[in-house]
Amino acid sequence: MTSVDRSWLRMESPESPMMIGVVLVFDEPISLVRLRHVLEERFLHFRRFRQTVTQIGDRTYWQDDPSFDLDNHIQVIALPGKADQDALQNMASDLNSSPLNPYRPLWQIHYVDNYQDGCALIVRIHHCIADGISLVRVLMALTDEAPGRHLHSVPRVEYHKETRWERLRRAARELRHSAATGLEQLWHFRKSVQEKPTYAFKFLRTSGQIGMECAKLALAPSDPPTLLRGSLTGRKRVAWADPLPLKEVKDTARALKGTVNDVLMTAATGAIHQYLIDQNETPPDCGIRVAVPFNLRPLRQPVETLGNQFGLVLVPLPVDVACPRMRFRQVQDHMNRLKRSWQAQVTYSLLDLFGKGPDILERRALNLLSRKASAVLTNVPGPRKHVYLAGARLSQPMFWVPQTGGIGIGLSIFSYADTVQFGIIVDKNLAVDPARVMDAFSQSFADLQSAAGKPGTYPQVERRRAAASL
Repeated sequence: MTSVDRSWLRMESPESPMMIGVVLVFDEPISLVRLRHVLEERFLHFRRFRQTVTQIGDRTYWQDDPSFDLDNHIQVIALPGKADQDALQNMASDLNSSPLNPYRPLWQIHYVDNYQDGCALIVRIHHCIADGISLVRVLMALTDEAPGRHLHSVPRVEYHKETRWERLRRAARELRHSAATGLEQLWHFRKSVQEKPTYAFKFLRTSGQIGMECAKLALAPSDPPTLLRGSLTGRKRVAWADPLPLKEVKDTARALKGTVNDVLMTAATGAIHQYLIDQNETPPDCGIRVAVPFNLRPLRQPVETLGNQFGLVLVPLPVDVACPRMRFRQVQDHMNRLKRSWQAQVTYSLLDLFGKGPDILERRALNLLSRKASAVLTNVPGPRKHVYLAGARLSQPMFWVPQTGGIGIGLSIFSYADTVQFGIIVDKNLAVDPARVMDAFSQSFADLQSAAGKPGTYPQVERRRAAASL
């Protein structure tokens, strides 16, 4: 196991299960026989999903599960009562509060039968297996672009179990490769200095910038106390909003001369602002920070490559600003500044360092860093068109990321088929109602649209306005 993945494994605690939770809603039932066939031929093609975590002393590694059985990872359930969205959210809340079995491969799928004339899948995957970008690639490998397309079998790779002598030879090769790479980098540095005298100054400037980012992380003050922070119990509640039309988001971004990400981050900021106001709490003058994953994965990396390859950046959110336009400009300035910084690379290197060190060092560092943010906010791009799993069309996907240390709120943004999905997961001990935050997000986006001169027809806002008029 890589040291970064090991860091995410060791973040597991009773208060913060390190699982990525996913809900996939389909507009028609899925044949269980066909679903099993897809999982056997495509999902299990990724070797990691057939492996358990083994720890011997200070070593942590992946090991093929000799007693692997797909039936241990697929459960069929039905929702109680009306089997509506509230019931599905309650079921997802229960499952996201329950840790995975550490003695089996760290994933689980619950098939929800008869949900809104279709079905739903509630998926839980431990964060040490993969990050959000990796899991989107897994989703694409499981699905088809048309319902009638015949399932294609992905050739399974047979892995040879290494002997001790083979492991030693591989370690020696890796050591030689690392030494050769180091010498090659040193030669390139020497050549660059000789050919371009300014190269050394650029190198020193970059090193100084990285050092400054380390200092900023260490010296940044703790986030102000709000109802978003508090002691955690590990009991989670989840909710999601109606999908946003991606076209309306793009129109708003174009009118404000920003990006889609700027608009969505501003909508999330406005949602927190409005929720604090509704709860009679004055938003802190300095705003709050959220930890945002920043992808460091090469775009052309093989699909089979899982694991975690991202850093975290602390993004200030001006939740104290009431004007949507001013809020947008401040968020845009913060995002542009962070894009030019080395903060993501620094935090990734810290995770790599923590994974190689003692557990107590990682715990203390995470507790220190988690005090500097009030929530985790993830924005992951998904498929641009509707996809089909085992012949059924995926109508709405949602996901939630785990939180680290003392952070108890996770906000997620996921683009899919010309829509944007927004979800939230909250520790039950915090005084935060996830459904009301979703309403506030809807209203925040509508306010930003109006400020940009692009009023839209977002259904959740229309329902709220109708209820208010009654």
